[in-house]
Amino acid sequence: MERDELNQKLDWLMEQMRLAKKKVYRASSEQTKEEVVGQLSFMFDETEAWLFTRRTAAGETRVATHPRQKRSSRVEEVLPENVPVEVVEHCVPESERACPECGTLMTEIGTAVRRTLVMVPAQVKIREDVYFTYACQNSKQTGTETPIRKAEKEPPLISGSYASPEAVAHIMIQKFVMHAPLYRQEQEWNRVGVMLSRQTMSNWVLRVAEDWLRPIYDRMHRPLLQREVLHADETTLQVLKLEGRTTRSKCYMWLYRTSGDAEHPIVLYEYQQNRKAENAEVFLKGYTGWLHADGYSGYHRLPENIWVVGCWAHLRRKFDEAVNALPKEQQVGCAALEGLQYCNILFAIEKELTDLPPEERYIQRLAWSKPVMDALLAWA
Repeated sequence: MERDELNQKLDWLMEQMRLAKKKVYRASSEQTKEEVVGQLSFMFDETEAWLFTRRTAAGETRVATHPRQKRSSRVEEVLPENVPVEVVEHCVPESERACPECGTLMTEIGTAVRRTLVMVPAQVKIREDVYFTYACQNSKQTGTETPIRKAEKEPPLISGSYASPEAVAHIMIQKFVMHAPLYRQEQEWNRVGVMLSRQTMSNWVLRVAEDWLRPIYDRMHRPLLQREVLHADETTLQVLKLEGRTTRSKCYMWLYRTSGDAEHPIVLYEYQQNRKAENAEVFLKGYTGWLHADGYSGYHRLPENIWVVGCWAHLRRKFDEAVNALPKEQQVGCAALEGLQYCNILFAIEKELTDLPPEERYIQRLAWSKPVMDALLAWA
Protein backbone atom coordinates (compact mmCIF):
# COMPACT_ATOMS: atom_id res chain seq x y z
CA MET A 1 0.00 0.00 0.00
CA GLU A 2 2.74 2.42 0.99
CA ARG A 3 4.75 1.47 -2.10
CA ASP A 4 1.75 2.18 -4.36
CA GLU A 5 1.34 5.62 -2.82
CA LEU A 6 5.04 6.34 -3.32
CA ASN A 7 4.82 5.23 -6.96
CA GLN A 8 1.84 7.51 -7.51
CA LYS A 9 3.74 10.44 -6.02
CA LEU A 10 6.75 9.58 -8.17
CA ASP A 11 4.61 9.46 -11.32
CA TRP A 12 3.06 12.81 -10.43
CA LEU A 13 6.45 14.42 -9.81
CA MET A 14 7.78 13.06 -13.12
CA GLU A 15 4.76 14.55 -14.91
CA GLN A 16 5.39 17.94 -13.30
CA MET A 17 9.07 17.75 -14.27
CA ARG A 18 8.24 16.98 -17.90
CA LEU A 19 5.77 19.88 -18.00
CA ALA A 20 8.31 22.24 -16.41
CA LYS A 21 10.99 21.20 -18.92
CA LYS A 22 8.57 21.80 -21.79
CA LYS A 23 7.71 25.29 -20.55
CA VAL A 24 11.40 26.19 -20.14
CA TYR A 25 13.08 24.55 -23.13
CA ARG A 26 10.43 23.95 -25.78
CA ALA A 27 8.38 26.28 -27.94
CA SER A 28 5.44 27.90 -26.18
CA SER A 29 3.08 26.98 -29.02
CA GLU A 30 0.38 24.45 -28.12
CA GLN A 31 0.02 23.20 -31.68
CA THR A 32 -0.47 19.44 -31.80
CA LYS A 33 2.24 17.47 -33.57
CA GLU A 34 0.99 15.40 -36.49
CA GLU A 35 3.10 12.37 -35.57
CA VAL A 36 1.49 12.34 -32.12
CA VAL A 37 -2.07 12.61 -33.45
CA GLY A 38 -1.56 9.59 -35.69
CA GLN A 39 -4.59 7.36 -35.86
CA LEU A 40 -6.92 9.99 -34.32
CA SER A 41 -7.20 11.93 -37.58
CA PHE A 42 -10.17 9.81 -38.69
CA MET A 43 -12.39 10.84 -35.76
CA PHE A 44 -14.59 13.26 -37.72
CA ASP A 45 -14.22 12.55 -41.41
CA GLU A 46 -17.25 14.67 -42.37
CA THR A 47 -15.94 17.72 -40.58
CA GLU A 48 -12.47 17.33 -42.04
CA ALA A 49 -14.00 16.98 -45.50
CA TRP A 50 -16.05 20.13 -44.97
CA LEU A 51 -12.95 22.08 -43.91
CA PHE A 52 -11.07 20.83 -46.97
CA THR A 53 -13.98 21.80 -49.26
CA ARG A 54 -14.13 25.34 -47.86
CA ARG A 55 -10.39 25.87 -48.28
CA THR A 56 -10.39 24.43 -51.79
CA ALA A 57 -13.36 26.53 -52.86
CA ALA A 58 -11.62 29.64 -51.64
CA GLY A 59 -8.52 28.66 -53.58
CA GLU A 60 -6.57 28.86 -50.37
CA THR A 61 -3.08 27.48 -49.99
CA ARG A 62 -1.62 27.57 -46.52
CA VAL A 63 2.12 27.47 -46.23
CA ALA A 64 4.09 27.84 -43.03
CA THR A 65 5.84 31.18 -43.24
CA HIS A 66 8.21 33.17 -41.13
CA PRO A 67 7.38 36.83 -41.77
CA ARG A 68 10.40 39.07 -41.89
CA GLN A 69 10.31 42.82 -41.73
CA LYS A 70 11.36 44.37 -44.99
CA ARG A 71 14.59 46.26 -44.77
CA SER A 72 14.24 49.89 -45.75
CA SER A 73 16.68 51.15 -48.33
CA ARG A 74 15.13 54.62 -48.71
CA VAL A 75 14.43 57.15 -45.97
CA GLU A 76 10.86 57.65 -47.25
CA GLU A 77 10.03 54.03 -46.40
CA VAL A 78 10.67 54.45 -42.67
CA LEU A 79 8.74 57.69 -42.18
CA PRO A 80 5.03 58.53 -42.18
CA GLU A 81 3.56 60.75 -44.87
CA ASN A 82 3.78 64.55 -44.77
CA VAL A 83 7.03 64.66 -42.82
CA PRO A 84 8.57 68.14 -43.20
CA VAL A 85 11.66 68.31 -45.39
CA GLU A 86 14.45 70.72 -44.54
CA VAL A 87 16.43 71.68 -47.63
CA VAL A 88 20.03 72.74 -47.06
CA GLU A 89 21.78 74.07 -50.18
CA HIS A 90 25.55 73.76 -50.49
CA CYS A 91 26.90 76.20 -53.06
CA VAL A 92 30.41 77.01 -54.17
CA PRO A 93 31.15 80.67 -53.33
CA GLU A 94 31.16 82.95 -56.35
CA SER A 95 34.79 83.86 -55.66
CA GLU A 96 35.75 80.21 -56.18
CA ARG A 97 33.72 79.62 -59.37
CA ALA A 98 36.13 81.22 -61.82
CA CYS A 99 37.13 78.93 -64.71
CA PRO A 100 40.77 77.88 -64.25
CA GLU A 101 41.24 77.96 -68.04
CA CYS A 102 39.73 81.31 -69.07
CA GLY A 103 38.59 83.00 -65.84
CA THR A 104 34.88 83.08 -66.84
CA LEU A 105 32.36 82.71 -63.97
CA MET A 106 30.98 79.14 -63.94
CA THR A 107 27.18 78.63 -64.00
CA GLU A 108 25.06 75.93 -62.37
CA ILE A 109 24.45 72.87 -64.57
CA GLY A 110 23.06 70.32 -62.09
CA THR A 111 22.67 69.12 -58.51
CA ALA A 112 23.22 65.96 -56.47
CA VAL A 113 20.80 65.23 -53.61
CA ARG A 114 21.57 63.11 -50.53
CA ARG A 115 18.67 62.46 -48.14
CA THR A 116 19.31 61.60 -44.49
CA LEU A 117 17.11 60.98 -41.43
CA VAL A 118 17.46 63.65 -38.74
CA MET A 119 16.19 62.97 -35.22
CA VAL A 120 15.70 65.85 -32.80
CA PRO A 121 15.67 64.87 -29.09
CA ALA A 122 12.80 66.00 -26.89
CA GLN A 123 12.91 69.77 -26.55
CA VAL A 124 11.65 71.97 -23.75
CA LYS A 125 10.35 75.51 -23.90
CA ILE A 126 8.22 77.90 -21.89
CA ARG A 127 4.90 78.89 -23.37
CA GLU A 128 3.39 82.17 -22.24
CA ASP A 129 -0.34 82.49 -22.81
CA VAL A 130 -1.15 86.21 -22.79
CA TYR A 131 -4.84 87.05 -22.38
CA PHE A 132 -5.72 90.61 -23.38
CA THR A 133 -8.35 92.81 -21.80
CA TYR A 134 -10.26 95.43 -23.83
CA ALA A 135 -12.27 98.51 -22.81
CA CYS A 136 -14.32 101.10 -24.68
CA GLN A 137 -12.36 104.40 -24.60
CA ASN A 138 -15.35 106.44 -25.77
CA SER A 139 -17.46 105.31 -22.81
CA LYS A 140 -14.54 106.08 -20.52
CA GLN A 141 -14.27 109.68 -21.84
CA THR A 142 -18.00 110.37 -21.62
CA GLY A 143 -18.14 109.19 -18.03
CA THR A 144 -20.57 106.31 -18.62
CA GLU A 145 -19.99 102.78 -17.40
CA THR A 146 -17.05 101.37 -19.32
CA PRO A 147 -17.68 97.93 -20.87
CA ILE A 148 -14.72 95.54 -20.52
CA ARG A 149 -14.05 92.41 -22.63
CA LYS A 150 -11.46 89.79 -21.70
CA ALA A 151 -10.05 87.05 -23.88
CA GLU A 152 -11.48 83.71 -22.79
CA LYS A 153 -9.00 81.61 -20.81
CA GLU A 154 -8.56 77.93 -21.43
CA PRO A 155 -8.73 75.87 -18.23
CA PRO A 156 -5.30 74.83 -16.94
CA LEU A 157 -4.36 71.16 -17.04
CA ILE A 158 -3.70 71.26 -13.28
CA SER A 159 -4.76 74.29 -11.26
CA GLY A 160 -1.76 76.26 -9.97
CA SER A 161 0.75 74.09 -11.86
CA TYR A 162 3.06 74.77 -14.79
CA ALA A 163 2.30 71.33 -16.30
CA SER A 164 1.17 71.31 -19.93
CA PRO A 165 -0.81 68.60 -21.78
CA GLU A 166 2.20 67.94 -24.01
CA ALA A 167 4.59 67.47 -21.05
CA VAL A 168 2.34 65.12 -19.09
CA ALA A 169 1.42 63.13 -22.21
CA HIS A 170 5.14 62.62 -22.94
CA ILE A 171 5.83 61.49 -19.36
CA MET A 172 2.90 59.05 -19.35
CA ILE A 173 3.83 57.54 -22.71
CA GLN A 174 7.42 57.06 -21.57
CA LYS A 175 6.24 55.36 -18.36
CA PHE A 176 3.30 53.24 -19.47
CA VAL A 177 4.14 52.56 -23.14
CA MET A 178 7.95 52.64 -23.20
CA HIS A 179 8.27 51.28 -19.61
CA ALA A 180 10.67 54.03 -18.50
CA PRO A 181 10.27 54.55 -14.73
CA LEU A 182 9.97 58.11 -13.44
CA TYR A 183 13.40 58.01 -11.81
CA ARG A 184 14.99 57.28 -15.19
CA GLN A 185 13.01 60.07 -16.82
CA GLU A 186 14.19 62.34 -14.00
CA GLN A 187 17.82 61.43 -14.78
CA GLU A 188 17.31 61.98 -18.50
CA TRP A 189 15.79 65.44 -18.01
CA ASN A 190 18.45 66.41 -15.46
CA ARG A 191 21.20 65.56 -17.97
CA VAL A 192 19.87 68.22 -20.35
CA GLY A 193 19.49 70.79 -17.57
CA VAL A 194 15.78 70.35 -16.78
CA MET A 195 15.64 69.78 -13.00
CA LEU A 196 12.24 68.08 -12.97
CA SER A 197 11.82 65.75 -10.00
CA ARG A 198 10.13 62.37 -10.10
CA GLN A 199 7.80 63.50 -7.30
CA THR A 200 6.53 66.35 -9.43
CA MET A 201 6.03 64.04 -12.41
CA SER A 202 4.25 61.50 -10.21
CA ASN A 203 1.86 64.17 -8.89
CA TRP A 204 1.14 65.30 -12.45
CA VAL A 205 0.35 61.76 -13.62
CA LEU A 206 -1.97 61.07 -10.67
CA ARG A 207 -3.85 64.37 -10.97
CA VAL A 208 -4.30 64.14 -14.75
CA ALA A 209 -5.44 60.52 -14.50
CA GLU A 210 -8.07 61.45 -11.93
CA ASP A 211 -9.24 64.78 -13.39
CA TRP A 212 -9.07 64.11 -17.14
CA LEU A 213 -8.85 60.36 -17.82
CA ARG A 214 -11.20 59.03 -15.14
CA PRO A 215 -14.30 60.70 -16.71
CA ILE A 216 -13.43 59.05 -20.04
CA TYR A 217 -13.02 55.69 -18.28
CA ASP A 218 -16.42 56.06 -16.61
CA ARG A 219 -17.99 57.09 -19.92
CA MET A 220 -16.63 53.89 -21.54
CA HIS A 221 -17.75 51.77 -18.57
CA ARG A 222 -21.44 52.53 -19.08
CA PRO A 223 -21.79 51.23 -22.69
CA LEU A 224 -19.54 48.28 -21.80
CA LEU A 225 -22.17 47.07 -19.30
CA GLN A 226 -24.89 47.38 -21.94
CA ARG A 227 -23.36 44.71 -24.16
CA GLU A 228 -24.81 41.18 -24.31
CA VAL A 229 -21.42 39.42 -24.21
CA LEU A 230 -18.30 40.41 -22.26
CA HIS A 231 -14.89 38.86 -21.58
CA ALA A 232 -13.05 39.02 -18.26
CA ASP A 233 -9.66 37.95 -16.94
CA GLU A 234 -7.22 38.87 -14.19
CA THR A 235 -3.46 38.63 -13.88
CA THR A 236 -0.96 39.10 -11.09
CA LEU A 237 0.86 42.38 -10.63
CA GLN A 238 3.68 43.24 -8.23
CA VAL A 239 3.48 46.70 -6.67
CA LEU A 240 6.43 48.04 -4.72
CA LYS A 241 6.05 49.86 -1.39
CA LEU A 242 2.44 48.88 -0.86
CA GLU A 243 1.32 50.20 2.51
CA GLY A 244 0.85 47.43 5.08
CA ARG A 245 2.07 44.67 2.76
CA THR A 246 5.42 43.20 1.74
CA THR A 247 7.01 43.95 -1.63
CA ARG A 248 6.43 40.32 -2.65
CA SER A 249 2.66 40.61 -2.21
CA LYS A 250 0.51 39.83 -5.25
CA CYS A 251 -1.86 42.45 -6.58
CA TYR A 252 -4.12 41.98 -9.57
CA MET A 253 -4.97 43.76 -12.80
CA TRP A 254 -8.49 42.85 -13.91
CA LEU A 255 -9.49 43.20 -17.54
CA TYR A 256 -12.97 43.54 -19.02
CA ARG A 257 -13.69 43.91 -22.71
CA THR A 258 -16.43 43.72 -25.33
CA SER A 259 -16.70 40.68 -27.57
CA GLY A 260 -16.10 40.37 -31.29
CA ASP A 261 -19.62 41.51 -32.17
CA ALA A 262 -19.01 45.07 -30.94
CA GLU A 263 -18.65 47.70 -33.65
CA HIS A 264 -16.51 49.82 -31.33
CA PRO A 265 -14.42 47.60 -29.02
CA ILE A 266 -14.00 48.71 -25.41
CA VAL A 267 -11.19 47.38 -23.19
CA LEU A 268 -10.98 48.50 -19.54
CA TYR A 269 -8.45 47.60 -16.87
CA GLU A 270 -9.05 47.79 -13.13
CA TYR A 271 -6.31 47.53 -10.49
CA GLN A 272 -7.15 45.70 -7.28
CA GLN A 273 -5.02 44.52 -4.37
CA ASN A 274 -6.63 41.06 -4.28
CA ARG A 275 -8.45 38.45 -6.36
CA LYS A 276 -11.73 38.48 -4.47
CA ALA A 277 -14.89 37.79 -6.49
CA GLU A 278 -16.41 40.97 -5.06
CA ASN A 279 -14.16 42.99 -7.36
CA ALA A 280 -15.85 41.60 -10.47
CA GLU A 281 -19.28 41.90 -8.85
CA VAL A 282 -18.77 45.60 -8.12
CA PHE A 283 -17.37 46.35 -11.58
CA LEU A 284 -20.19 44.45 -13.32
CA LYS A 285 -22.99 45.90 -11.17
CA GLY A 286 -26.06 46.38 -13.37
CA TYR A 287 -24.80 44.04 -16.10
CA THR A 288 -26.97 41.24 -17.47
CA GLY A 289 -25.56 38.89 -20.07
CA TRP A 290 -22.88 36.32 -20.89
CA LEU A 291 -19.43 36.57 -19.30
CA HIS A 292 -16.64 34.68 -21.08
CA ALA A 293 -13.91 33.79 -18.56
CA ASP A 294 -11.51 31.07 -17.46
CA GLY A 295 -12.15 28.50 -14.73
CA TYR A 296 -11.55 30.82 -11.78
CA SER A 297 -14.28 29.99 -9.25
CA GLY A 298 -14.79 33.64 -8.32
CA TYR A 299 -16.65 34.32 -11.57
CA HIS A 300 -19.12 31.55 -10.74
CA ARG A 301 -20.13 33.39 -7.57
CA LEU A 302 -21.48 36.36 -9.52
CA PRO A 303 -25.23 37.18 -9.46
CA GLU A 304 -27.61 34.90 -11.37
CA ASN A 305 -28.19 37.48 -14.10
CA ILE A 306 -24.57 36.99 -15.26
CA TRP A 307 -24.11 33.68 -17.07
CA VAL A 308 -20.47 32.57 -17.06
CA VAL A 309 -19.26 30.61 -20.09
CA GLY A 310 -15.92 28.84 -20.24
CA CYS A 311 -12.91 29.40 -22.47
CA TRP A 312 -12.06 26.64 -24.95
CA ALA A 313 -8.41 27.68 -25.04
CA HIS A 314 -8.10 26.98 -21.31
CA LEU A 315 -9.86 23.62 -21.70
CA ARG A 316 -7.65 22.61 -24.59
CA ARG A 317 -4.53 23.64 -22.65
CA LYS A 318 -5.34 21.10 -19.92
CA PHE A 319 -5.50 18.29 -22.51
CA ASP A 320 -2.23 19.55 -24.01
CA GLU A 321 -0.54 19.57 -20.60
CA ALA A 322 -1.84 16.08 -19.85
CA VAL A 323 -0.34 14.79 -23.09
CA ASN A 324 3.01 16.48 -22.53
CA ALA A 325 3.18 15.21 -18.95
CA LEU A 326 3.45 11.67 -20.28
CA PRO A 327 6.65 10.03 -21.55
CA LYS A 328 6.93 10.32 -25.31
CA GLU A 329 6.28 6.64 -25.93
CA GLN A 330 2.97 6.82 -24.00
CA GLN A 331 1.59 9.91 -25.74
CA VAL A 332 0.34 8.19 -28.91
CA GLY A 333 -3.19 6.95 -28.38
CA CYS A 334 -3.60 8.26 -24.83
CA ALA A 335 -7.03 9.47 -23.65
CA ALA A 336 -5.88 13.08 -23.23
CA LEU A 337 -4.76 13.12 -26.87
CA GLU A 338 -8.24 12.09 -27.96
CA GLY A 339 -9.76 14.99 -26.01
CA LEU A 340 -7.16 17.29 -27.52
CA GLN A 341 -8.13 16.23 -31.01
CA TYR A 342 -11.78 17.09 -30.34
CA CYS A 343 -10.62 20.60 -29.44
CA ASN A 344 -8.36 20.80 -32.51
CA ILE A 345 -11.32 20.12 -34.78
CA LEU A 346 -13.41 22.77 -33.03
CA PHE A 347 -10.59 25.29 -33.38
CA ALA A 348 -10.18 24.44 -37.08
CA ILE A 349 -13.91 25.03 -37.68
CA GLU A 350 -13.76 28.31 -35.79
CA LYS A 351 -10.84 29.49 -37.87
CA GLU A 352 -12.86 28.93 -41.04
CA LEU A 353 -15.77 30.96 -39.63
CA THR A 354 -13.70 33.95 -38.51
CA ASP A 355 -14.78 36.33 -41.27
CA LEU A 356 -18.51 35.55 -41.06
CA PRO A 357 -20.96 37.90 -39.29
CA PRO A 358 -22.09 36.69 -35.84
CA GLU A 359 -25.53 35.52 -37.03
CA GLU A 360 -24.11 33.37 -39.84
CA ARG A 361 -21.32 32.09 -37.60
CA TYR A 362 -23.96 30.92 -35.11
CA ILE A 363 -25.80 28.96 -37.81
CA GLN A 364 -22.57 27.31 -38.99
CA ARG A 365 -21.60 26.43 -35.43
CA LEU A 366 -24.92 24.62 -34.93
CA ALA A 367 -24.28 22.64 -38.09
CA TRP A 368 -20.62 21.76 -37.60
CA SER A 369 -19.38 22.58 -34.09
CA LYS A 370 -22.33 21.30 -32.05
CA PRO A 371 -21.99 17.66 -33.19
CA VAL A 372 -18.31 17.74 -32.23
CA MET A 373 -19.13 19.25 -28.83
CA ASP A 374 -21.85 16.66 -28.22
CA ALA A 375 -19.40 13.90 -29.06
CA LEU A 376 -16.77 15.42 -26.78
CA LEU A 377 -19.20 15.60 -23.85
CA ALA A 378 -20.39 12.03 -24.46
CA TRP A 379 -16.76 10.85 -24.63
CA ALA A 380 -15.89 12.75 -21.45
